[in-house]
Amino acid sequence: MVQSIDRAMSIIKQLASENREWWSISEIAESLSLPVSTVHRLLNTLIQHQLVLQNPDTKHYKLGSLWMEFGLRQLEKADYRTKAREVMERLALKVEESIYFNIPDGKEAIIIERVDSPTNVRIIDKIGLRIPLSIGAPNKTILANMPIEEIERIVIELIPTSKAKQDQLFNQLSLIKEQGYAVSYSERTDGTLSVAAPVVDFNHQIVGAISIGVVQYRVSEERLSYLIHSIKKAAEEISTALGRT
Repeated sequence: MVQSIDRAMSIIKQLASENREWWSISEIAESLSLPVSTVHRLLNTLIQHQLVLQNPDTKHYKLGSLWMEFGLRQLEKADYRTKAREVMERLALKVEESIYFNIPDGKEAIIIERVDSPTNVRIIDKIGLRIPLSIGAPNKTILANMPIEEIERIVIELIPTSKAKQDQLFNQLSLIKEQGYAVSYSERTDGTLSVAAPVVDFNHQIVGAISIGVVQYRVSEERLSYLIHSIKKAAEEISTALGRT
């Protein structure tokens, strides 16, 4: 198994070299000192996963377009993270709370950036943590700003057995979309509060949500209003940095 992975990666690296775009199977085998039969078997598997393409006329091989898709996704994430980080650092100092940036991934959202509160009392969720889009202010904010067909599909998949709970979430999402922010209380961790607002790109498509994580007992009504105002302003700044007009 490990040997097959190592050999497959050697083929991919060979195809990714700058010498040429297309390679014959004999050239690949000779370059890697592997039997043609082994290379042929591995190439067929890579083709099935769209990681390699074969020209039907010449029978030569090159990297598949899926690698470009992977790269663009990572580039977009890195760009969001860099631009979000600058705003998040200022916001953390301003409100003295922990700040998070979540992005959607299927029926879940992933925390891709965090700036810790400068105080000793703080909420800590790990970067890379996956949370269903139906839980928490940032995730509901993301879900609320998706196309309606996608919202309906995800809600039904996440809450398949209760129409009443589906309708309750639909109502929450409608309100979140209308008011431009979300507030959640103890949805993941008891005694915590989260305030979130949507971040959109130049196409006005949702790319993520920025949020403030707070220990609930520290938040008065006046403080909550201040946090809501601050998070909406921060989300606007990031969206503008991403090209939204």
